Amino acid sequence: MHVYEVRPRKDRRGVDLISDALPFGRLWYGEPNAISNAAGYAKFYSRSHDAVIRVYDEADNVIEKHEHTGEFKAW
Repeated sequence: MHVYEVRPRKDRRGVDLISDALPFGRLWYGEPNAISNAAGYAKFYSRSHDAVIRVYDEADNVIEKHEHTGEFKAW
């Protein structure tokens, strides 16, 4: 299972998508709909695996949690 975290950046210029499953460890999103784009990327990147996506606020509280089940099944 892949675990993704969407956290606000300390410089308040968007959010970071953080996971061990990502090839570079973290991605930065700075556009107005950054949270939905980060969650969409996490769902796409883990499309063959189960995934949990947690969205945090600035006080490190979980404000949203998405569970994504993999779409591909073994034969």
